[in-house]
Amino acid sequence: MSRRTVMRGGLAAAFATMTSLGLAGCNSGDDDDADNGQAPGNPVAPPAALKLGFESLPNSMTDGCVVPAGYVAHVFAAWGTPLNDNAQPWDQNGNNSSNDLLNAMGMHHDGMHFFPIEGSSTEGLLAVNHEYIDAQALHPNGPTLVAGKRPAEEVRKEINAHGVAIVHVRRESGRWVIVNNSRYNRRFTSATAMKLAGPVGGTDWVKTPFSPNGTQVRGTNNNCGNGYTPWGTYITAEENWAACFVNTGTRPAHQRRVGVSASAGRYRWETAAGDASEVLGEFARFNVTETGADATQDWRNEVNGFGYLVEIDPYDPSSIATKRTSMGRFAHEGCTYSKPEAGKPLAFYSGDDSRFEYIYRFVSEAVWDPKDAERTDRLAVGAKYLDKGTLYVARFNDDGTGEWLALTGTATGAGGRTLADEFGSLDAILINTRGAADFVGATPMDRPEWTVTHPTNGDIYVTLTNNSSRNAASGTNGPNPRLNNVNGHIVRWHDEAGSTKFKWDIFVFGSDAGADADTNRSGLTELNQLASPDGLGFDPRGILWIQTDNGIDGGRNNNVARATNDQMLAVIPGALADSTGTGPAINASNQASLRRFFVGPNEAEITGFAFTPDYTSIFLNVQHPVNWPAYGTDDAAVVTTTAVRPRSSTVVIQRADGGPIGV
Repeated sequence: MSRRTVMRGGLAAAFATMTSLGLAGCNSGDDDDADNGQAPGNPVAPPAALKLGFESLPNSMTDGCVVPAGYVAHVFAAWGTPLNDNAQPWDQNGNNSSNDLLNAMGMHHDGMHFFPIEGSSTEGLLAVNHEYIDAQALHPNGPTLVAGKRPAEEVRKEINAHGVAIVHVRRESGRWVIVNNSRYNRRFTSATAMKLAGPVGGTDWVKTPFSPNGTQVRGTNNNCGNGYTPWGTYITAEENWAACFVNTGTRPAHQRRVGVSASAGRYRWETAAGDASEVLGEFARFNVTETGADATQDWRNEVNGFGYLVEIDPYDPSSIATKRTSMGRFAHEGCTYSKPEAGKPLAFYSGDDSRFEYIYRFVSEAVWDPKDAERTDRLAVGAKYLDKGTLYVARFNDDGTGEWLALTGTATGAGGRTLADEFGSLDAILINTRGAADFVGATPMDRPEWTVTHPTNGDIYVTLTNNSSRNAASGTNGPNPRLNNVNGHIVRWHDEAGSTKFKWDIFVFGSDAGADADTNRSGLTELNQLASPDGLGFDPRGILWIQTDNGIDGGRNNNVARATNDQMLAVIPGALADSTGTGPAINASNQASLRRFFVGPNEAEITGFAFTPDYTSIFLNVQHPVNWPAYGTDDAAVVTTTAVRPRSSTVVIQRADGGPIGV
C-alpha cells in the first residue's frame, strides 16, 4: 500500500487489513512496509507455513562479513560518506573537517529504520543513529589535549559525528545508493536545537542561558536503539549521554544516579570552553557545575535536557526534533509500541541499559484513532499520544507474573511515603526516573536493552544483554536467574488487557554450546550458540532477528566470543510458555529453529537493522570494527590484507536471485 493510497483517504480500510496481518514493534529491527512511514503492516501476506530458508552459518572470526549461501552483502553509507556537496569526500587519513561531518554520515551506526517513499521497496528514507565516536579513528593521529584543553575544531568534529542521519536512498540497477543533495538528507548532531515537550519542558529544571524559558536544548547524544510510531515518525533513544557531562561541585542526587562525572566528561568537550570561536556556551555547557546566581547564569541544567526519547519526522525536512519527556529520563535503549487498537491507549516500552536497571512502559492518555495515521502534521500527532500519559516501571514476580508500577505522585514506597513526598511534582519525578523506580520497588534487571512487539500476538520481548556483576551479594531473581551472567538472555511478557498485570517467560538463555546444563539452559549448539543479545526486532512476517554485542573489556568475556564474532540470528518464536505454577516457564521449543544468518568482522558489534517492504533488502549496521571494511571495494566479505582506518558502516544484504530475505 503506497503513501499515495493513504493520502487519498484509503487508510481506514487499509488499516483494518494491516491489523489482521499484525503490527510490528517500534524497533530498528522490525522494519515493515510502513506506508508513508506510518501504520506499520505487512504488504505481503505471510506464508501459510513460515519457515527459515537458509542454513545456519558456522562460527567465524575474520575481518570480513559472512552471509549464507545465495546471499550477497555490500558496504553502504559508511561513516564520512557525504550527504550533499557541502562535504568533502571521506579522507582515509582522518583530515575531514567538522563541516564535512555536519554534512555526512556520522560515526558508529546503531539503530535505524527504513521509511518508504510512496510505499516503494526501491526508494526511501533511512534513519540511522550514530551512537558515539572513536576519537582515535576520527582524527589524523587521535585526539589531542593541549595545556589541559581540547582544540575546538576537534571537539566540533566529535559533536558532529554523534546524533542521527536521515538519508534518501534508492536502488539503481540492483545496488543501493545515496541520493546526494536530496532535500530529505539532514543531520541531527550533539549541537542541533531541539524542542523539549511534555511535563519537563518549560520548567525550572531545563532553563539555561541558551533557552531561558526551558523549551529547547542543543543536541542529542549517544543515540543507540530506536523505534518508530504508527503515524510515521522516527524515535531515537538517548543512552549513555550522562558521561559527556561533568560536575566538579556538589552533584545532586539525580545527577549521581544517572552517572554524571565528578572529574571530567567522557570526551572532555568542556575543556574547549573559552576558545575565541565558542558560541554561547557551545563547549562550556558540558560542565554543569553550579557557578552563577541562577540557572540562566551557568549551565547547571544543561544535562537535564538529555536522557529522553526523541521524535523526528523524516518526511518533513523543516521539522524540529522533539524530546518526549513524559516517557522518562534514563539510558533509553530503543522503544517498541503495543499493537494499536482503535479506542484504546497506546503503550510504549523501553529498557534502561545499565546493570541492575529497569524496564518501563508509557501508556498514552489519548486513545488510538486510526485516522491519525493519515495526518501529515506528524509531530502534532506525537504530542497527542506522547506528551500526556502515565509512566510505569516493571516488577517481575518469581512465579511468572508481573505488575506495572505507576510513577505518579500517589505511588507509594517504603514507609508509606509517596513519590510526591519524596520528589515533588511530576516533572521532578521524571527528572529522577531511576530514583522513582528504586523507590517503588521495581525489579533490577541484567542490562535491559532493545524491546520489540510480536506482530500478531502482541507479546513484548526484551534483550537482557549481560551482567557480570550479578553475584551472591546482589542475588538473583526470577527473570535474572544466573549469577555472573556474562551470556545474557531474552525475556518476554504479555500484558493483560485493561490491567497493570502481565505474564512472562524466558525465551532463550545465551550460552556457549559446551557449557554445563545450568549455563546452557536452552540447549544451544555450535550452529546457534550466542551471548550478549542486544539488537532485537521482528519483521512483519513473524521472524525474530537477534543481534549480539559481546564487547571487549580487556579480553573476551565469554566462551561464545572466543569462538565466533558478533552475529545476527533468526528464529520463528512459539507461543508464550505457561508457568509451571512454581516459577516461570523456559520455552525451549523455539531453539531448534534458531539459526545464524550473519557474522560480522573482528571485534565489531552488529546492531540495528531494517527491511524494505518487499523483504528483498535488509540493512544492518557494523559498529566499531578494528580493520574493516577493505579499501577499494564495497564487498563486505572481503578481508583486507593491510591495515585500514576502520569505518562503521551499514551493510546491505540481498539474495542473489532477488527473492525475499530469510525464507
